[in-house]
Amino acid sequence: MAKSSVAVAALLAASPVPALASVTVIGSSSARLCIQAADSPLQPTFQDLRHCDQAFGETSLSLYDTVATHVNRGILRLRHNRVEEAMADFDRAIELDPEQPEAYLNKGALMIRLNDPGRALPLFSLALQHETSRPALAHYGRAVANEALGNVREAYSDYRRASELAPGWEEPRLELRRFRVVTR
Repeated sequence: MAKSSVAVAALLAASPVPALASVTVIGSSSARLCIQAADSPLQPTFQDLRHCDQAFGETSLSLYDTVATHVNRGILRLRHNRVEEAMADFDRAIELDPEQPEAYLNKGALMIRLNDPGRALPLFSLALQHETSRPALAHYGRAVANEALGNVREAYSDYRRASELAPGWEEPRLELRRFRVVTR
């Protein structure tokens, strides 16, 4: 699958991992409305979720658009705090296309939100391996997971990489200030 476009939607509530990564849809009008809602910084409405649901009933939905719609609906569900349903969407996207990086990235963010850094860590690595179009987010999320697991060097390295990839993004720089590097 080609790299997907990603938009910063909103900070995850109660989580240091920002933004969710949506996937651009090529076909279906309902699927397009679903991505527009996932990309929006506004709180999604129940009608936005209905657009995602309706997209699955449209016969013209390609495999790519089906996977993308699962990722985008997962984002909307997560923003409505429907965590189990969001997890199911991310899992379904991964099942349909194990190469979909944004599904791994969003599932990793969900795992951080659930305070499960051990499950989040490999998901962020898979998002990077499959070339997420938001590598700064994946490095930041992996840094958060590494730090929670006590992997301080790896956390520092990922915060630093996130800062390099997104120099205008303040959070990684703020996290880096907490570290003191000692050379031996």
